Amino acid sequence: MASPLNASVDDLVAQLAALLTARGWMLASAESCTGGMIAAACTDLAGSSAWFERGFVSYSNAAKTELLGVPTGLIATHGAVSEAVARAMAQGALAHAHAQCAVAVTGVAGPTGGSADKPVGTVWFAWATPGGLHSECQRFDGGRAAVRSATVEHSLRTLMDLLHSSA
Repeated sequence: MASPLNASVDDLVAQLAALLTARGWMLASAESCTGGMIAAACTDLAGSSAWFERGFVSYSNAAKTELLGVPTGLIATHGAVSEAVARAMAQGALAHAHAQCAVAVTGVAGPTGGSADKPVGTVWFAWATPGGLHSECQRFDGGRAAVRSATVEHSLRTLMDLLHSSA
């Protein structure tokens, strides 16, 4: 039996699939801290190739640059976990995919790697849609698995909200 979080994510994915399919749009993901969990959640739904185009797992800084075109100077100036990098990841996903929408996440899932400025649980999100580029930061409590699961759910829920508001 699916956990309540998984059921919620499954429901979000089904709603997202219906919305993107109705619009004839494709989605791409650019993931760091989730390591492909957003793409996995999307492709768990049968028939997802009709609306999910591709996912980029850009865990290292080099991968962010090589796969998504994130400038090394941007990472050096702002850090990998930053609004600037999340936005560049989303834009890079669109530039390197055949999609109309993209979601990007970069964060500190823990249990190590946090700092005073970016404690464990800090995640930057960016969404690129035909309605524009949006970004925000969230701080999730809990261990690594909880932070990553919350990141997947928040990324999909907010994408749905953005797509509904741009209808």
